[in-house]
Amino acid sequence: MRAEPMTCWRPAPERAEEFASLPYDVFDREGARAYVAAHPRSFLAIDRPETSFPPDHDMYAPDVYQRAADLMRERATDGTLVHDETPSYYIYRLEQDGHAQTGIACACSVDEYLDGTIRRHENTTATKEEDRVRHIRATGAQTGPIFLTYRDNYAIDVLVGAASSATPLYDFTDAEDVRQTVWRVSRPAAVEALRATFSTIPCAYIADGHHRAASAVRVCQELREKDGGKEGERPWDTFLAVLFPASQLHVMAYNRVVLDRGGRSVDELVGDVEAAGFEVGPAQDEPVSPAGRHEFGMFVGGAWHPVRLTAELPEDGDPVSALDASILQERVLSPILGIDDPRTSERIRFVGGIEGLGRLQELSGDDGVAFSLFPTSVNELMAVSDAGELMPPKSTWFEPKLRSGLFIRRLK
Repeated sequence: MRAEPMTCWRPAPERAEEFASLPYDVFDREGARAYVAAHPRSFLAIDRPETSFPPDHDMYAPDVYQRAADLMRERATDGTLVHDETPSYYIYRLEQDGHAQTGIACACSVDEYLDGTIRRHENTTATKEEDRVRHIRATGAQTGPIFLTYRDNYAIDVLVGAASSATPLYDFTDAEDVRQTVWRVSRPAAVEALRATFSTIPCAYIADGHHRAASAVRVCQELREKDGGKEGERPWDTFLAVLFPASQLHVMAYNRVVLDRGGRSVDELVGDVEAAGFEVGPAQDEPVSPAGRHEFGMFVGGAWHPVRLTAELPEDGDPVSALDASILQERVLSPILGIDDPRTSERIRFVGGIEGLGRLQELSGDDGVAFSLFPTSVNELMAVSDAGELMPPKSTWFEPKLRSGLFIRRLK
């Protein structure tokens, strides 16, 4: 695959800590507004420009995206952002709670996304994709990195280890207690070594950032049409990404809460779950965190139940049907609780593992039901992608999250 060095805008070292922010899509509208109010010079003000307007303002209005462009220009002229003109790679390490993962920020090929060399496992929604397309058009920049993974490669590990022994560009611990460290690789021999080694990697996988990737590809296709297919590579022919070896990723569970029991009593729901091919254990006060695949926790009626799949799965080798998120959806959420389309249903909530099991109890209340899941593995993600299939929505939650604003690729 292609993983190219890039020129980019990035925060000046003394501004990096206040500027870098969590991705735009981990915040709801109220949360984004509160964060920007507390951190007005953070990148989130650019990433979520509706935070500059009253709460009832249309967040997709043209003046909202124009505000993002204006803020980007301000930060490029007031000393917040500096421009690296020499194509470089950036080694990006995140450390949280004893876990560390080290990736390479670079530019990846739109054509390799289109031909399946860069593999995806989720559909995108039109509204979210269009939002990021408009953001790229207005700012003329790719601002949020796509989180990619690849099967481990010893040669890349050696090159990354050598590069990260130098003095870093950035080294700070953010408000979420994640240590962020970045090194720049610009020496021609080191750049060429990384480029050549990545050319031996057969494919990469989108771990997180499907909407950002799809939006970058759409903008590329628009700009290709406008320039009449001129020869030579343009900045929009690649997109901003960070590539991590698969063994370093930390995947947490993505749990489910249904806000009502579909008219069933607690005993009726337990009976229906058992009839669907599960063993439901006795009620307990202690939250149930599943210890392995095909095990679940169910919180209903003020108590937790351990739940284990006992039915045999089909032997067709389909990697999607074997996922715990699929098993729960196909055997419980749809036929018993009536959640036929979890992407659109107003009755379901998804809760990332980082929020804890107490959040499930809080959201389900007296009338709902919550399910804790065992985390989907990176190997399961890659198997689904390799098969050209799609995972159920909200199947993976990665921690720590990549910060936005540390690397900005201008397209003009």
